[in-house]
Amino acid sequence: MAAAQGQLSDGADGMDDDVAGDSAPLPFRKAVEALRTARLRPEVEIEATRPPQRLAPHTFALEAVVLDGEEELADGRLVLLHDPAGHEAWQGSFRLVTLVRAELEPEIATDPLLPEVSWSWLTGALEARGLAFEEASGTVTRAGSHYFGGLADRVPTTQIEIRASWTPREGLGGVPDTAGHLAAWCDLLCQIGGLPPVGAADAGVVSLPLPQRRGPQPH
Repeated sequence: MAAAQGQLSDGADGMDDDVAGDSAPLPFRKAVEALRTARLRPEVEIEATRPPQRLAPHTFALEAVVLDGEEELADGRLVLLHDPAGHEAWQGSFRLVTLVRAELEPEIATDPLLPEVSWSWLTGALEARGLAFEEASGTVTRAGSHYFGGLADRVPTTQIEIRASWTPREGLGGVPDTAGHLAAWCDLLCQIGGLPPVGAADAGVVSLPLPQRRGPQPH
């Protein structure tokens, strides 16, 4: 994807003007602007993308990939939803929805604790940055591929996928700390991709357990 490292690009085909223009509520516009100006890890390439249209009255979406040189370690999508009238299931007027995925090392893929640990990385990334959130829910899926026939020379692969959503706590003016939630989400992407965490002095992040090589590793 054509994106900027460590910062959000301007989006594609002017879509930002459509989803967060002057007609959108002020809290939503401020939340989107915070996403645009968030300071992120340099390993993350990120850009705005066309959001889903039917999940909420106002939506904004972005895509990201974690790179180690030319190698893609993990990728994901984050969607910001806003309903000014509030949503009973959300317990608020904003909701964040995500999909993240990465390929696993063979010795990690069979660990029975992998789903529980992977989910704890999501909540841990948010908590490590001091972010308040509610109504977190989601799934962790581990899928393996084995190759046959003309593809039999390929090594079997296993991918982990986290689908989740949560309600960010709203602050002054009814605006959540979307920049903080985006940074935490990028921490999760880097973690599931197998990168070391940033230092506590740099971003206030508590180190979470992960391998030195590509892919998550539960303990």
